Amino acid sequence: MLRVGLTGGIGSGKSTVAGRLAGHGAVVVDSDRVAREVVEPGTPGLAAVVAEFGPGVLTGDGALDRPALAKIVFSDDAARQRLNALVHPLVRERAAELVAEAPADAIVVHDVPLLVENGMGALYHLVVIVDTPVDERVRRLVTSRGLTESDARARVAAQADDDARRAVGDIWLSNAGTPAGTNAAVDALWTTRLAPYEENIRLRRHVDRGAPRIVDYDLTWPLQAERLLERLRLAVGPRAIRVDHVGSTSVPGLAAKDVLDFQVVVPTLDDSLDEPLAAAGFPRHPEFVSDSSGFPKRTHVAADPLRWANVHVRTRDSPFARHTLLFPAWLRADDAARAEYQEVKRGLAGDFAAIPEYAQAKEPWFDQAIQRAQAWADATGWRAG
Repeated sequence: MLRVGLTGGIGSGKSTVAGRLAGHGAVVVDSDRVAREVVEPGTPGLAAVVAEFGPGVLTGDGALDRPALAKIVFSDDAARQRLNALVHPLVRERAAELVAEAPADAIVVHDVPLLVENGMGALYHLVVIVDTPVDERVRRLVTSRGLTESDARARVAAQADDDARRAVGDIWLSNAGTPAGTNAAVDALWTTRLAPYEENIRLRRHVDRGAPRIVDYDLTWPLQAERLLERLRLAVGPRAIRVDHVGSTSVPGLAAKDVLDFQVVVPTLDDSLDEPLAAAGFPRHPEFVSDSSGFPKRTHVAADPLRWANVHVRTRDSPFARHTLLFPAWLRADDAARAEYQEVKRGLAGDFAAIPEYAQAKEPWFDQAIQRAQAWADATGWRAG
């Protein structure tokens, strides 16, 4: 099962995207619809809302008066937080029931308006942000929902801004153009990423992407890595001692292969993380079972067809566990060493097409470099903390 979080600002057109995904066969869990369901007349949810905000939030026939409640919570952050504390647990419980009813090969799309605001990104294999310019969103709210412009802008301002959404979103899908253009973008997303990603997870299959090339440092690597770090930490839980973004993409300014590397340090090496990591989108690779000196490890590779990532599981007593943290820390601190390593990488990348051969060719340089890194650690007091 592939879990996709779908979100965007109010009026951005999430429902349009969700409907198109449903047309492809996705199981859509609409949080707004679920939120209405859990506060229908006679439910414990409605009783709790009335107890908190008073009978003025009810219509004459005993249903929730949504405009009356909106006037209270959209102009008062504390009131909105109290409402969320009442309703969100009920929504999560009901959404979990709907997901449990979905088939094992489903692509489940959670349409969650406040996904970013509530820090829910790590719950999904991918997060899709539907983006529409603010002025267009306000126009839609005024014309289709009957809000005044001031009310519409207040609701927009009460939600996360674009920077917060970009930090969480794996996919930025514009809904600012024509309906045909939006549909085409959704169709391409389904075909090139969602459908193959689901199949890879279900079959516990890593993606063979061929040989990568060295590219200039990508300013988005840290944000991409942080999203995957949150998912990895959620997947491994307390079974791991630590989880870190490592490798060349963790060194600002360093040219590298567009491959995100992570290290999971565990007390003992066994298969206890194989299934949690595979379910999170990182099936185990049957090869790469040891480091260059023969010290054992387990390697997992992302099943996402458009984001190559490797996860190296090592024990705390592995020398490579410490070296893997020390080496990028040294490069981040030493400009000359970083420039030297970049030259080595670019020089070897053209000679070795496959990653194992490329990595082996770097070993002579690594052997002397790690001694220099250790000298730096001794001089500065660096510790892998």
